[in-house]
Amino acid sequence: MVSPSLTFSAFLILACAVETSASPSGNVVNVVDLGYAKYQGSLNSTTENTAFLGMRYAAPPTGALRWREPQAPATTSGVQLANSQPNQCYQSTFGVAPASPFRSSTVSRRDTPISEDCLFLNVWVPGTLQPNRKLPVVFWIHGGGYTLGSASGSFSGVFDGNDLIKEAGGNVVAVVIQYRLGVLGFLSSSQIKANGALNAGLLDQQFALNWVQQHISKFGGDPTKVTVWGESAGAGSVIQHIVANDGNTSPPLFRAAMTSSTFLPSQYNYNDRIPQSYYNSVVTQTNCGSVADTLSCLRNVDAAVLQAANMNIAASVFFGTWAPQPVVDGTFITDRPSVLLRNGKTNGVKMVLSVVNSHEGDAFVNQTTAATVQIPNYVANLFPNLGAKDITAAAQLYQGLGSNIEQANLIAGESILVCPTYYLLKAFSGCAFKGEFAVPPALHGADVSYYFPGSSLVPTSVNADLQTAFSGGFLDFVQNLDPNVKSSGPNITPRWNTWSSQQHNEMLFNVTVAGAAHIHAFHTNAGLLQRCAFWESIGASTAI
Repeated sequence: MVSPSLTFSAFLILACAVETSASPSGNVVNVVDLGYAKYQGSLNSTTENTAFLGMRYAAPPTGALRWREPQAPATTSGVQLANSQPNQCYQSTFGVAPASPFRSSTVSRRDTPISEDCLFLNVWVPGTLQPNRKLPVVFWIHGGGYTLGSASGSFSGVFDGNDLIKEAGGNVVAVVIQYRLGVLGFLSSSQIKANGALNAGLLDQQFALNWVQQHISKFGGDPTKVTVWGESAGAGSVIQHIVANDGNTSPPLFRAAMTSSTFLPSQYNYNDRIPQSYYNSVVTQTNCGSVADTLSCLRNVDAAVLQAANMNIAASVFFGTWAPQPVVDGTFITDRPSVLLRNGKTNGVKMVLSVVNSHEGDAFVNQTTAATVQIPNYVANLFPNLGAKDITAAAQLYQGLGSNIEQANLIAGESILVCPTYYLLKAFSGCAFKGEFAVPPALHGADVSYYFPGSSLVPTSVNADLQTAFSGGFLDFVQNLDPNVKSSGPNITPRWNTWSSQQHNEMLFNVTVAGAAHIHAFHTNAGLLQRCAFWESIGASTAI
């Protein structure tokens, strides 16, 4: 007999498709031929899964290839061991300045080397390599504000694909990628537009998605069943790919999308004053200002010199913000993502699952300023292009919502992380699931260790039922496009109904004081939706 929930799930997926048009140990085994290289994986004797770590998916983006689209790797003879984590891309930091330099008038994991030659990915397969299995594929994009993170992990945790396979009952292939960061991935200017590629880091991600389409069947994955998933800037990246190419990416690169704590900061046009100022600053700090062709000069600058400029720029911006960021480039990203979502310019995604944390903004606000923070001043620094009228309106909107520092926390979290999630949900109304992670302290990034429970950061007090319901729901969605259809284990949650513009259904994931799972359905707060409508209405000024 066909399960009623499965029947409903199949109907829902069809309807939405029409509407939205740790380094393993053990013996070395298994060789996969990618055409340009052969890689030998490693069987983990504990998990009994096979990992292919550090496989090159694009040529080194160095020298003349800096700020250009990723290129196919050169052919390498012989068999390469894929049993160690790859070099990380160059890392920087987040803003620590007390004020924005653009008003009018953490540390990543360092256990792998850092290099400009960093376009690698990791693949995990359940058991041994069996190319004919055609398993669903989960494609993870790390967060870190577009300036931090790697395939091996970030400050949020360790990205071990064995965890995802376990949560999926052994029925998925897991892919974890890395991409150019900071000035090497997101430096923007008129000069780069004319003789290079803007949003190089996003193009790296798209190149890796194309790599999956071409090669994942060799690992037993089904290229027609790819779900792209990211956290923070990784979730923001997911939105970028949903709206990429004006919603006309062809052929489709994934069938479903999941976002955890969507990070969608100000996304300026590539030649606006703020992105251009970053470029000018890099030119000055690398002594390229005296030449006519500054971009050619930058392509010849030693990577260590560029990295010094990278760190300086990242640290110079307002506390809790990040630089540089993705831009509207006019080709790959034709407009602000919120506008493209509102206009239905989306690629062929059948279903969406999105989660936010209860206290997203706290980590992005300097909590030591609790006694002195003034909301109008905070808003003006967070969005330096806002006029006085909008600054006053934003401040008034949050009056009465706690102390000044609590209001600042809400503004940071809602304007940049929470509300963009609802912009996505509205674009896929009726074809989306929405959840909230509320396990105290429920700060930004706290949920990552639940997706990757092998991380040492996972709290030991978490109830196993919550782990199964929350993390397992994501992997059930990867397999069935519905978190209610369990591929393994008991169905311990109430039914997770879809979110729509008419029915604001959500699921809350928490624990009781005693540590037991506390999971229940609720409806989106009307006041939150009103505040999100305000932020969306002034998007032309905030660039969100």
